[in-house]
Amino acid sequence: MQLPNFEFHDLKPAVADFRREVVAGLKASPRRIAPKFFYDAAGSKLFDQITQLEAYYPTRTEIALLKAHGQAMGDLVGRGSALIELGSGSDLKIRTVLDALAPAEYLPLDISGSHLRDAAMGIARDYPDIQVRATCVDYTRQFDLPRMGADVHRVAFYPGSSIGNFEPGQVMELLGWIAHMVGVGGRLLVGVDLKKDEATLKAAYNDPEGVTAAFNQNLLVRMQRELGAELALSAFDHRAFYNEARGRIEMHLLANRPTQIVIDNDCFAFETGEGIHTECSYKYSVDEFISLAALSGFASERVWCDDRQRFSVHCLRANVRG
Repeated sequence: MQLPNFEFHDLKPAVADFRREVVAGLKASPRRIAPKFFYDAAGSKLFDQITQLEAYYPTRTEIALLKAHGQAMGDLVGRGSALIELGSGSDLKIRTVLDALAPAEYLPLDISGSHLRDAAMGIARDYPDIQVRATCVDYTRQFDLPRMGADVHRVAFYPGSSIGNFEPGQVMELLGWIAHMVGVGGRLLVGVDLKKDEATLKAAYNDPEGVTAAFNQNLLVRMQRELGAELALSAFDHRAFYNEARGRIEMHLLANRPTQIVIDNDCFAFETGEGIHTECSYKYSVDEFISLAALSGFASERVWCDDRQRFSVHCLRANVRG
């Protein structure tokens, strides 16, 4: 059914882009593939399952913060905005934010097209007074946003501590891009996972149910299906650990025996224990993240944290002109 308040724009990177980045990552030393490639339809559903796991605290903690402080967030950023959500995927959090901020327009951005379309159509159906303009895109690269009302202020929403998936230098680049996206005076509400004890962190990324392992290995499944890669899924194991020196969780796919991955004319050999770095998840103190944001064109306006100091939601104000 066509909804009058719904638009879908498909700027999804081509398979050629996926192939190029995977081959470049496998040729690099150490080998590394960006975590954005976890997120096809199957990967997005697996991540939704992860958010429901008992040990995975970030999602439910962030949702609790949004519910508890949504009114204050709305008062701070103002109603009637164009709300831009980066990495929208599921609608678990955005409905709470929509209720609190009452935007005029909602622009979800995500790399997983079918997952995005389904979630965004559900929002358009349930919020008929909000114009929904969904875009399937790699939001880490600059692109032209769909048209918005000329008189609406812009607010970006970046939940889930996805900002932690980037190296600090990359965070500055991404925040700089978001600052230009919202324009001077625009706001960013961003979820940031806080530093905490190693046991809690390790448990969140090593669930006994094996969902996180399947999520990690979905990258290999995509490579087989979309790139025609020749590889043995059973030859790679999920491994996640906390790198205390760098303040981040690392996820890897490690070879449990000598094996290889073949893509077109490229053959990549792996010895036992060698692998691919698939994700990092940096953890910050509140002051560390505020300092990083300040170097990227944002000033801190307010920070909300849960009672156990596990997670934070920052409201930042852009001070660079878009």
